[in-house]
Amino acid sequence: MAGVLDASASYVTNMLTEMAKEEVAMLIGVSDGIRDLSIKLGDLKNFLADADRRNITDESVRGWVGELKRAMYLATDIVDLCQLKAMEQRPSKHMGCLNPLIFCMRNPLHSHDIGTRIKALNKELDSICERGNKLKFAKLEVYQDMTMTRSLATDRKTDSLLERSGIVGEKIEEDTRALVEVLTSEEGNDKTGRHMVVAIVGVGGIGKTTLGKKVFNDEAIKGKFTKKIWLSITQNFTDVELLSTTITAAGGDQPGGGGTRDRALLVDALKNAIKDKKFFLVLDDMWGADAWNKLLMTPFGYGGPGSRVLITTRSETVARNMKAAHCHHVDKLGREDAWSLLKNQVFTTEENGHEVDVLKEIGLQIVEKCDGLPLAIKVTGGLLCSKEKSQRAWEDLLDDSIWSVTPVSDELNYAVYLSYKDLPAYLKQCFLHFSLKPKKVVLEVNEIVSMWICEGLVQGGSNSLEEGKKNYKELILRNLIEIDPSFPSQLICIMHDVIRSFAQVMAKDETLVAHNGDTAKRTLKSSKFLRLSIEIEGVGSEEFEWRYLREEKLLRTLILTRNIKTQPGDSLINFPSLRLLHVESANTVALVESVYQLKHLRYLTLKKVSMCTLPENIHEMKFLQHISLEGCEGFVKLANSIVRLQGLRFLDIGDTCVNSIPRGFR
Repeated sequence: MAGVLDASASYVTNMLTEMAKEEVAMLIGVSDGIRDLSIKLGDLKNFLADADRRNITDESVRGWVGELKRAMYLATDIVDLCQLKAMEQRPSKHMGCLNPLIFCMRNPLHSHDIGTRIKALNKELDSICERGNKLKFAKLEVYQDMTMTRSLATDRKTDSLLERSGIVGEKIEEDTRALVEVLTSEEGNDKTGRHMVVAIVGVGGIGKTTLGKKVFNDEAIKGKFTKKIWLSITQNFTDVELLSTTITAAGGDQPGGGGTRDRALLVDALKNAIKDKKFFLVLDDMWGADAWNKLLMTPFGYGGPGSRVLITTRSETVARNMKAAHCHHVDKLGREDAWSLLKNQVFTTEENGHEVDVLKEIGLQIVEKCDGLPLAIKVTGGLLCSKEKSQRAWEDLLDDSIWSVTPVSDELNYAVYLSYKDLPAYLKQCFLHFSLKPKKVVLEVNEIVSMWICEGLVQGGSNSLEEGKKNYKELILRNLIEIDPSFPSQLICIMHDVIRSFAQVMAKDETLVAHNGDTAKRTLKSSKFLRLSIEIEGVGSEEFEWRYLREEKLLRTLILTRNIKTQPGDSLINFPSLRLLHVESANTVALVESVYQLKHLRYLTLKKVSMCTLPENIHEMKFLQHISLEGCEGFVKLANSIVRLQGLRFLDIGDTCVNSIPRGFR
């Protein structure tokens, strides 16, 4: 978590130093505070490497890093406010010719306001420095080296690496054949003779989904069933959404053309799509039996004789509750298969066979540390891809003390931990931020990168988009995110549950990811967060209200999907530091009217929201770079003032009713 601080500290320090050099004599009563702030930030940077090394297992260090990060964000807010005042009071053609802090200080009122803020921040940094001294941080140069050099992974071609196989060994072929044989046999139907449930059971990261996909794509399966349906079941599914998704996957027609929330109509539509057809249904990642027993079993009961249901789950109890006729337990990889998987991740077919043989013995010891879990081996392979192919480099990884750390939580996967620790500073926060993305929300690479840029996680000025894409691809190369097989050509990625859980544990002091109202309410009462991703759906959703968010005044990112209750007077102004707002399928129309008050906002996405226009004074959002209104079917008109958004670089009005662009829009 300390990794992202260096970029923020450097940015603010450089800005303050530039100002002090150019006009420090003019800034009576403020110059000393500015100089002190710059010096303190520089001194604190010296301890970030050690803090980054210790913060995972030391709660005191975690708390200190969190305090420093909040102070750094306050500093960036100060810089933003100065820049905003400068933009408001000088012609746009002169933008960029003067340090905004200097410009702002020339105005006595602004100077007093900023001086007060800097004084308060200096006092806070004094307190942070004092607490840091008690933690006895060592000055390490490693951190600076990490931030200065992009890792080796992106220096290589990525195309072939994106195709690396995660399937190895005769064992998975045997498992596939055995499951296909069970699924295509005529025995084992339920009492109606219509379908049979088969389960793939195993711990997280052991390859259940990989095995399920091999079975799903097997030629024998293709020739045996009329319909093949793959459904990934989220833990917080709703009846309406799951039924609607299943109808589409089954090739059926949505009742009323789509959009209905009538459960009975959806069930009938699914019955019609399935009736008398021999289907093969895969329910991936089942955490409970309700999705099948209470919702899907009845309509799928209308399918043809010989139909089959295959589930993947971590819990044998789920399999029993779904009355699975056959349970297949996925075993850990054997020694040679584990080595083959690691080898596939690290080496290309063109590489010297002798080099591979030299490293095999160390590689076998490394995969033993991964306990035969394919996910852990793939992530470790991604880590080794960023290092030299030498005995010394591999031995360093094998001897890393991380392998012997006592886990601070069940989500602390050693291989993921090692890979995270090795990430350069510019990648750490991008990785953590990706875990905020709701599992069922599809975001293209440009949207993810735009989020990173607007949150200040990617630097690079005019080249920031390309830099962000490099970061995105590097996370793929390291196997920390993977290409969604549903969108193979679009670089749309997903994150494995095990990796997502780890990322959310790492960011828990500043980030909340909640899937129902009860969880969100309990956690929000006890903590203040910088980032919230709240997917209000299912149990507890009707009790969650906007008022529970009002005290989160430090928020920089807010991601909302689905229902939240609002009252007259509710407003986005509660979040004065917000940089990123992503709202999807939520009833937040009343809140949109106040969006123009978010002076720091860079990223605004309102997807599938019932609204007809944006506020006319949207031009007051000087920093706004990204606007997406995709799927707002009632949206008819862009505000004329949108042409005055000088920083806007992305606008998506797909699936709206907008048929004209304001004159002067570039």
